[in-house]
Amino acid sequence: MKRLSLTAQIGIALLLAVAAGILLRHQADFVDTYIKPFGIIFLNLLKFIVAPLVLFSIMAGILSMNDISKVGKLGLRALLYFMTTTLFAVTLGLIVPSLLKGMLPVINIDLDTETPPVETSNVSVMDQLVNIFPENIIEPLSSMAMMQVIVIALLFGIAMVHVGEKGEMARKVTLSFNDVVCKILEYIMALAPIGVFCMLTPVVVDNGPAVLGSYAALLALAYLCFVVHAGVVYSSAVALLGRMSPLKFFKGMQPAMLFAFSSDSSVATLPYTMQCTEKMGVSKDIGSFVLSLGATINMDGVAIYLGVASVFMATCCGIDLTMSQYIAIAFASTVASIGTPGIPGGSLALMAMVFASAGIPVECVAVAAGIDRLIDMGRTVMSVTGDASCAVVMQRMVGKKL
Repeated sequence: MKRLSLTAQIGIALLLAVAAGILLRHQADFVDTYIKPFGIIFLNLLKFIVAPLVLFSIMAGILSMNDISKVGKLGLRALLYFMTTTLFAVTLGLIVPSLLKGMLPVINIDLDTETPPVETSNVSVMDQLVNIFPENIIEPLSSMAMMQVIVIALLFGIAMVHVGEKGEMARKVTLSFNDVVCKILEYIMALAPIGVFCMLTPVVVDNGPAVLGSYAALLALAYLCFVVHAGVVYSSAVALLGRMSPLKFFKGMQPAMLFAFSSDSSVATLPYTMQCTEKMGVSKDIGSFVLSLGATINMDGVAIYLGVASVFMATCCGIDLTMSQYIAIAFASTVASIGTPGIPGGSLALMAMVFASAGIPVECVAVAAGIDRLIDMGRTVMSVTGDASCAVVMQRMVGKKL
């Protein structure tokens, strides 16, 4: 029999996970003891390989270009693309719920009741700038501070190109390690269907078939914005700037999108995204650089949800947002989305900052946390798809020159 494609395998795993979750609804202890650990193992393996993958793939990409000016041009164009789509994302996240809030039911939040304490995060633009540069070379790799890992890779890659023949040995070692890391990645990816099943089954068990519950309105708003953003912004960018059919793009991205939805981690999905973009004609050099950069700073899904959640929670609390508050939310959401770690639940720590900037009670973060995992699946798909769309556009714009 013809081997099933990765898309088919992951799709079957998703369906089996939903079925198993419903059947084992009253066996939560069994699922947490014997199924969930295998999902954690698989996710840990992916997290383990991501830091060296980003480090060596970026350095290898720079070494293959041999011209630092080309790296700068690619990086600036990719950064401009990411910032543009993020602005579209947060604007959409504010406009749609504002237009529909009078038509949709909302959760009534009683602020007099006790809510779990929420740790606030005072993250300013200057804090973000300082945090980009690492104090040492080990800590960013161990803590998966991907922005700092990218800085390390850029410095070493550029230096190896500049020193010329004296850096030839370092160049060979880097390219060799890059090949080794890619081979380890192949081993891990072979376990994807099993990992997806074991990660998703506990989610279904915990939430059950009535997973939406009283949060249906918030979920509907968030996913509506996700679909609109992907269908309008990404499709237009791929078609007009990348000269690729949107249908071909989304079909080619199916394996990565499915895995992003189930794993809830844009960083863990990075290997799959690289494979999908390569099959669509994106070179390894451009793909490794742009996708690694995007996995760190491009969080369109987070930007959308922070806007949606802010308007939704303000409505629940009976707060009528002013234009200055909308602007504050837009700015804070953009900064927060850039600093959000690409791991499950990475946006919760910064949601308090966005709420506080608009005068929305910080206690609402505890309410939003109830369905964060369900929405995080969708916003992870958005972020991963945005990274891939940028890679396709960059291949068209600068691929031949590089």
